[in-house]
Amino acid sequence: MENKKRSPWFWVPSIYFAQGMPYIVVMTVSVIMYKRLGVSNADIALYTSWLYLPWVIKPLWSPLVDIFRTKRFWIVTLQLFIGAALGGVALTIPMPGYFKLTLGFFWLLAFSSATHDIATDGFYMLGLTEHEQAWFVGVRSTFYRFAMITGQGLLIILAGYIESTSGLPDLDIRVQVKPSTAQVQMINPDSVSFTSIEGDIHFVTWPEHISISAHPINAETADSILQRANQWNIKHHFIDTPKIQTKAEHEASLSWWGRYITEPLEKILGKWFGVKKEVRTDNLAGNMGSIFFKLSKAPEPGKEYVMHFGRISGDKSISLVLGERLVFNESNWNKPAMALIQIDPKLRTATSAEFKAQSGNIPLAWSITFVVLAILFILFFIYHKFILPHPASDKPAGKSDQFFKDFIETFTTFFRKDHIGLTITFLLLYRLAESQLVKLASPFLLDTRELGGLALTTGEVGFIYGTVGILFLTLGGLLGGFIAAKYGLKKWLWWMAIAINVPDAVYIYLSYTQPDSFWIINACVATEQFGYGFGFTAYMLYMIYISQGEYKTAHFAIATGFMALGMMIPGMISGWLQEIIGYQHFFIWVMIATIPGFLILPFIPIDEKFGIKQDE
Repeated sequence: MENKKRSPWFWVPSIYFAQGMPYIVVMTVSVIMYKRLGVSNADIALYTSWLYLPWVIKPLWSPLVDIFRTKRFWIVTLQLFIGAALGGVALTIPMPGYFKLTLGFFWLLAFSSATHDIATDGFYMLGLTEHEQAWFVGVRSTFYRFAMITGQGLLIILAGYIESTSGLPDLDIRVQVKPSTAQVQMINPDSVSFTSIEGDIHFVTWPEHISISAHPINAETADSILQRANQWNIKHHFIDTPKIQTKAEHEASLSWWGRYITEPLEKILGKWFGVKKEVRTDNLAGNMGSIFFKLSKAPEPGKEYVMHFGRISGDKSISLVLGERLVFNESNWNKPAMALIQIDPKLRTATSAEFKAQSGNIPLAWSITFVVLAILFILFFIYHKFILPHPASDKPAGKSDQFFKDFIETFTTFFRKDHIGLTITFLLLYRLAESQLVKLASPFLLDTRELGGLALTTGEVGFIYGTVGILFLTLGGLLGGFIAAKYGLKKWLWWMAIAINVPDAVYIYLSYTQPDSFWIINACVATEQFGYGFGFTAYMLYMIYISQGEYKTAHFAIATGFMALGMMIPGMISGWLQEIIGYQHFFIWVMIATIPGFLILPFIPIDEKFGIKQDE
């Protein structure tokens, strides 16, 4: 009886923090983790978008939570499952087949999280009076936001900190371009002599700084240098050996979909919208400079060091063309890995750029991060096992024909609503642009500048999205709620649609200018997140509006399923599209994808008074 009367403050904040964490981990943290582990953008977007599926079909199995056992049982048990899934991710990250293995555990995590959502929202209504439900609605939203801050911010910062402290010391390399510098022929890697320095294992480099002549070189010479350097790195296993297929082997490996849909579409998109490389008629190419890396001593057996190298600031006419990711182990530590830096062939004036070599233990960093998460959910399991009350109304519904009839009725009444076709179209199209942007925003920030990204560290991305981003997202959401309550949804629908879509253009600016200033990047992301928070208010209110009636809770769950579907399908192809057309054209495409959402707005019927506080 005593447990039954326990204050909601003991359990409402904690269960909604626990509700938000796995969703953020599946949808956001997984994207950043896979990017840092070297997975391609196409695979990241495709497979992490599939993880929306449990939320899409969540309404289909929600009756099982009512029929079997209590909501309390489901909450506690699923928190244990979530902890086990997080522990599975942590254990499989260091394994050779980590991508498939971690995805399997992410699927378990996604289904457990979606089911946990059902049980948590049901328990909230059973464990509180109507007055308490109204009073604590702000509390549950706040702690869900705290989960977002923890997942998108603190966890990413933690992983970034471990990355930066678990590897070898960074190397800063300055590259200077001077018109007066003499042309230098390519150096044979076997002839490079490194200065021997005692102490702990670390990277050594030669030369410490590079000077490149501003005079262009013959294009064939440049291609020959690049080919020889690439062959050297492959031969000594500093980079992966490319899997080369003959044309016949490639065609045989294609499915029907690949042969008749994907391949022709890739060729068309690549031809018309891909990043075009300048073709010079004078047969000249930008001059090159080479730099060599090796370990100061042999690593422990079975241990490898992965070095990431790239430009962090300076003239964008100076770029890395080989050596972005180099792997060192006990078999190649005493051989020099080779990186090539090339300048724009039109460059004639003195200039410079700063490059950095970093070598954090990325698998270890993310394994520790997921161990922390697993421990957190084991603690949630233990805490809620003893703290959650036992409401008298929290009991299984039992297997009854009437229950299933009511379940079917909820779906049929939803699809019999007026203008249901327009409603579903709106739910699928309003976030069409955002569904693609959200999958590539973090990879864009993390990718090297040579690949079109901004070359931020994991910790910097955590700071941007977990602190500044969440702050402005929350401010936008609060302002949207205030405006809708004062003037109604219908009056502000267009302005909210503009807010959620137009600020996406900041990524076009970022991709074309690639600013070095961390504050400019923060300001752009803050603008986009504020607009998203303000504009998403319209989406949430519209789902509430169309859910009015006898089956309000069930219809809202169905609407959220369509919301997840609208995020899942476009997100699946976004990475594939970006790899074909590049970041700059992809973000232009994102802006084009905002148009269908605007086109449907004039046809959406909304009561002018909906959202405005009415006199009782």
